[in-house]
This record gives sequence, structure tokens and C-alpha cells, in this order.
Amino acid sequence: MIRYPQGAHVWWRGLRPDPGRANPADRSGDRAALARLRRCATVAAAMQEPATLALFRLCQADHAGDLVPIALAAAVLAHLREDRPEISVARQLGPESPERPETARLKPLRFRRLLEASEPDDCLAAFRRLLALAGGEANARDLARALFEWTDRFRGEEVRRRWIFAYWNANPQPTPATPSPAEAPAP
Repeated sequence: MIRYPQGAHVWWRGLRPDPGRANPADRSGDRAALARLRRCATVAAAMQEPATLALFRLCQADHAGDLVPIALAAAVLAHLREDRPEISVARQLGPESPERPETARLKPLRFRRLLEASEPDDCLAAFRRLLALAGGEANARDLARALFEWTDRFRGEEVRRRWIFAYWNANPQPTPATPSPAEAPAP
């Protein structure tokens, strides 16, 4: 179980170069780790990277089976250049309205293929394509949360439903990236 999925955002920010950091030693991030993760052709290759294991620990995962979704997230997040926290990933790439599918950055056929991806390596290719179409900009927390659950037999279907609603802008309410119930603050 991944007990602290927000750790993915912390991990990603730590690897990214940031000249604004107070400590000069921290400003460069870990470009080498990002490059190695970007070169991983499979999720199995990403599982062997020290940065992936650091993400595993940071997310407080407690089961060896969690390494697959964590490695998937690490290999995809390595392609993320800018965080766009104001909008969910699916909404960012979807059409302006269901009546105008041609306005989508991720065309409906490619979105359908993304939804059909269930094997980790298929998801790796599909989500990397998604980030390329997004210009390397997406909501890091929303993307990580989806990647952690996408290949799960049970939670994956719920994630896909949320993405369909957001992509087609079918939700009558605003579509900010909302935390899952496990991440929501206690009342």
C-alpha cells in the first residue's frame, strides 16, 4: 500500500533543477537520475534505478508489489518539466467541450488507447506520449496519483472514470485535481 502518494511530488521537485533554492548544493537537483529514468525502456528497468527506490521509501510503500506502479510513476514523472497544479491532467488535454473533440490536445482516439492501457509497459509508453503532447507540463500530483492506481485491477477503473469525466468536461462542477479520500485532510 502506498501510504503517502504526495511523496511523488516532493520527490519530483527534489530531482528538478531549481535555481531558486536557498542551498546552492540543492539547486541542480539530480539531472543524472532524471536522465537515467527517461532512458528506461521498460518499467522493469525503472525499478532498478536508485531514484525509484528513493520514491518507494518517500511514498511509504510497504509492499513489494507497490514497486511496479512506483517505477511507472518515476519513469513518467522524469519527463515532466513543469507542474500545472491548477487543472487536472485529463481536463488539460481534453476538448473545450464534448461537441468540439477536434480541440483536444490528446485526440479522442489516443485518449481511448490510454484508457485501454493496463499493462505497466503499455502505460509507460502511453503516459510518456501524453506528456509529450502536453509539452511536458501537467499536474504532478494528479499524474502521480493516476499512475499509482492505473494498473490496479480495482482502483484503476475508478481513476479511468474520473479521467473520462474530466477529459470530456462532463462533470458539472469545476475539475481541479482533487485528493483521493486517503489524501483528504481529516475533519
